[in-house]
Amino acid sequence: AARPLLLCAASGLLLAAVAAIPPPEEAARMARYVLHSCDWGALATLSAQEGLRGRPFANIFSLSDGPPGPCGGSGVPYLYLTDMEISVQDLEVDSNASLTVSLAQTPYCRKHRYDPQNPLCAHIIFAGSIVKVNDSEAGLAKKALFSRHPEMESWPKDHNWFFAKFNITNIWVLDYFGGLKIVTPKEYYSVKP
Repeated sequence: AARPLLLCAASGLLLAAVAAIPPPEEAARMARYVLHSCDWGALATLSAQEGLRGRPFANIFSLSDGPPGPCGGSGVPYLYLTDMEISVQDLEVDSNASLTVSLAQTPYCRKHRYDPQNPLCAHIIFAGSIVKVNDSEAGLAKKALFSRHPEMESWPKDHNWFFAKFNITNIWVLDYFGGLKIVTPKEYYSVKP
């Protein structure tokens, strides 16, 4: 079992070194590619906090759709959360949220000298809700997150961490000039990054 995983990781490094991003006409594939390339995203909730109630509130969260490389991406954004976190408290009142991920956090945009706001520095906006994963999916979420964020394993146990996923209902892709492209979850999950 270790040998296929090692081969997958090695091929992932090789492919990452030579792979090009998907072309603009493949919006669903671009959405999968960007999510799989990103280790974190901006999650926006409707605040439940005193003084901010009902107003948008964005926060940064580590995420993963699977181990790095071409063999691991499921397309499902997994998160490791605690009820102590302010945005998670918002989600307990209203689980609806949006999640933005951008190639600005990768070497791609820096290499091409694209400003994060330049459409060529692709970013994806997901709308949906945050749900705790069930026991049968917890192992997959743990592997996805801890493979990219090994520090998570040592976070304080008394914070009652739990695995969650972003349940995608809508997807918008901005990867070229001319405005947003709409991708359905069915299209999104049917392609590979």
